[in-house]
Amino acid sequence: MGFVSLKDWRARSAGLARAAARAKDLIRPALGLGEGDALSVNEIACPDPGCPDVETVVLVMRAGEPTRALRIAGPLDAVDEAAAASLAAEEALLRAG
Repeated sequence: MGFVSLKDWRARSAGLARAAARAKDLIRPALGLGEGDALSVNEIACPDPGCPDVETVVLVMRAGEPTRALRIAGPLDAVDEAAAASLAAEEALLRAG
């Protein structure tokens, strides 16, 4: 891994923050989250075999329910309406139990 300047690190962090906000704006309504619910969206590197190099982990924290971790195979900036709909379907199955 090469040296990353503070300027480059800040630019990358700002870009990830914008991508996370955009992803949340797509995912929150798809899941039908209310005021008492929370959502966390993070891009992580996945070194496991069979895993994409980068994946997006979504934590859904509904009031009074256990936290659920959902994954999107790909980076934050690849999250679109189809991915949000897929997450909503997956979470609905988990909630139905």
